[in-house]
Amino acid sequence: MLLDVDHGTYPFVTSSNTVAGAASAGTGCGPETINYILSIVKAYTTRVGEGPFPTELKNEIGNKIGKKGKEFGTVTNRKRRCGWFDAVLVKQSCIISGTKGIALTKIDVLDELKDLYICVAYKLNGKKIDYLPSSLQDQIKVVPVYKKFNGWLENTSGIKKWEHLPKNAKNYIKFIKNYCGVKISSISTSPKREDTILLDNPFKKS
Repeated sequence: MLLDVDHGTYPFVTSSNTVAGAASAGTGCGPETINYILSIVKAYTTRVGEGPFPTELKNEIGNKIGKKGKEFGTVTNRKRRCGWFDAVLVKQSCIISGTKGIALTKIDVLDELKDLYICVAYKLNGKKIDYLPSSLQDQIKVVPVYKKFNGWLENTSGIKKWEHLPKNAKNYIKFIKNYCGVKISSISTSPKREDTILLDNPFKKS
């Protein structure tokens, strides 16, 4: 959502709409043909290029996440900025796109971190808010409010079943689900396609 020309952090945006509704205009399909919107969300937050990024980690932890998560552009090889999971931003994105399910990726990238943080609100001019403001000046000024989580410090790479995940990893994922109000449809535990925990099949016909 940060890069969406209408809903993002203008002028630090791309030239088009990146929210789910743009799929109809881009493909020529009517909006009634879209019956399930799946949002791909990393277990932490990243951004490409300049612009506001409230949860950015300009430290060793951010570099560690970027290195393990291979956060470099596939075409330009440009380094992505990494930060703690911004639940406020993800929830807002899900609302705008009408998301029905989240495919949570790269949970294994967080395996070696003792403490984890999720942004649950912002502070703007001393006031707590639960949304990313539309003004660029306000977006730059917001300060993230975090909820701390214990890391799992266990290897999750390759896990394919929910019950095999560490307890603290489950707690982290459950919080994201409850905060955003969207079910987690799948969890990826490595770059390999087969290393996926499928909790809700979005392609299954009802």
